[in-house]
Amino acid sequence: MVVTSKLTEARQLSCKVVVMGRSYFVEETVGQYLSDLSTKPKVYATGLLIGQCSPQRDYVILAVRTPPKEEQNETYCPTKLTDIDEEWVTTHASQVSRMLPGGLLVLGVFIIATPELAKDTQNALRKLVFSVQKSVTKKRLWNFAGEEVLDRVVLQVCSTTKKLVCRTYDVQDAKSSAKPADWKYQSDVSAFWLSLNCTVNVNIHIPLPATSANHELEKNTRNGLTRWAKQIEEGVFLINGQIKEEDAELLEGQKKSRGNSQPSIQAFDVKVLTQLSQSSSHRSTATVQVCRGSINLKGAIKCRAYIHNNKPRVKDAIQALRRDIINTLSDRCEILFEDLLINEAPGKKNLKREYHALPQRVFAPIAGSSVTLCDYKFGDESAGEIQERFVEMLDQAVHAEDIHVAEEMNMVDINPIMDNTDDVQQKKLAKATVLLKLQQSLGVVMGTVIAVIAVAFSFSYFSD
Repeated sequence: MVVTSKLTEARQLSCKVVVMGRSYFVEETVGQYLSDLSTKPKVYATGLLIGQCSPQRDYVILAVRTPPKEEQNETYCPTKLTDIDEEWVTTHASQVSRMLPGGLLVLGVFIIATPELAKDTQNALRKLVFSVQKSVTKKRLWNFAGEEVLDRVVLQVCSTTKKLVCRTYDVQDAKSSAKPADWKYQSDVSAFWLSLNCTVNVNIHIPLPATSANHELEKNTRNGLTRWAKQIEEGVFLINGQIKEEDAELLEGQKKSRGNSQPSIQAFDVKVLTQLSQSSSHRSTATVQVCRGSINLKGAIKCRAYIHNNKPRVKDAIQALRRDIINTLSDRCEILFEDLLINEAPGKKNLKREYHALPQRVFAPIAGSSVTLCDYKFGDESAGEIQERFVEMLDQAVHAEDIHVAEEMNMVDINPIMDNTDDVQQKKLAKATVLLKLQQSLGVVMGTVIAVIAVAFSFSYFSD
């Protein structure tokens, strides 16, 4: 009996350990925002939770409602959870994720609903959190690290009783079941977060294969950016001019504030060193690609990341900044191609060389926080348009004088694929390429000479 009793106690203790969930430290302003939303005469409202993950705890610094569609107005009132437009929610999440600097991400979703919908709310939340996660990571050029936190939060709020139900799902596991989580309100959660800033010079040449078509410009650009992103992933990051151990604390060696003095907001200057060429241990082989166009990205991009001030690790800070570098260039190119698609005349074929300016990055502060959010503007856009976008996407009012435009000049040179190459030219190009590959495989002395002739011959048909 004693053994059985001890085994029962052990099982109960084990169960308690298993069900222990993550803790979410939430800005008090988020609680006020959710409370204000719950007073509006609607059966339910959906939205996103924005913040930062860390190994010990997660932080929620912003909640953003799902905006109404253009054809709807503020008085539109859906009556049941099956009316949730999942595509609209995920589209909003994708737009919001572009406006988050490094270190911030869409942590999850919330639903504020009447008590009558309570029993269906968790199923709706589960569906939404997986769809949102898929949407915000779909076009990212990086992968999650092995030890990374992959739990995302769902929050159910009763509009009548204000009762909260907080749970998490492992979004990498489609069969994941809900786990309970703690939701704790605090003041000044992100008031003294640390920032990392850097400027990265960009000079990327992306060849357009002869087999591609003009409508594949975006696809080819993405392929070129993927190769560039790998260089950033493998780069060396100097923090205030020093290389720091990855597992060390970012604030290691710095003096702590004494007594009742407020902690200061600290900013770190970062430089990124990328490898110019492969090491001698890697065998390098030349490749030949028949091209009739190219895309060139040139300029300097302003990058920024934030990290919590609760013993942050160097590797977490670098990872946040690294992802911001990759995301901001990728997002700008995506925004440019969206703009070109919208403004291009129907049936128009772009056969001339074109120069386009990538949108500039702008930053705006969150009230009561050291964190800034971002957006992208083309040269002809006004501060008023940026303010409208912050209200529409993030439900945040931003003063024009608080909008900081990064000093950047970024250019995209698109040298498109020409469609007037005749069959004879194509055959000559193919013949030259086959000849070159043959000589490379034979490895004869004359192969070098013939290869040079073949390459020169192929370039004579390269489009300017």
